[in-house]
Amino acid sequence: MGYRVLVRPDGSFSRIGNLDGSLDNVSDEELLRLRPADRDDEDQPERPCSRCGGDLLLYWHGPLMTGVWMELCPACDSHRPAARAFIRWYRDADRDPKVLPQLFEDWETETMRAHGWVRGPQPTPPHSPPAPPGLTPRGRG
Repeated sequence: MGYRVLVRPDGSFSRIGNLDGSLDNVSDEELLRLRPADRDDEDQPERPCSRCGGDLLLYWHGPLMTGVWMELCPACDSHRPAARAFIRWYRDADRDPKVLPQLFEDWETETMRAHGWVRGPQPTPPHSPPAPPGLTPRGRG
């Protein structure tokens, strides 16, 4: 996916770039210590839905260079499957943080598609041939 999603105890979350996989083995607790809340939500002005003027559950910058603001509006988006699932998760008092990365990615994909963007195929890591017999990785053997 290229990202780690950090869900804080209050239900807020942030998405952290992880293209090289260096954060794969970092626990959520360690990430929380490394990355405190990005912003104080109380200082941020409320942003109305650009389509109906109602309250948004979430607004987010779309992927870089697209210029798209992604909005999660219960009134405007409940007919879209990925948005509906994300709205349900967002309103659930017992949010399961483990499902958030997939919910977010599905919502992002659906929202960007509605704006005319399509997610490109993810590159596959190069295949590493096995080491010749008698050689061991540094630090072993």
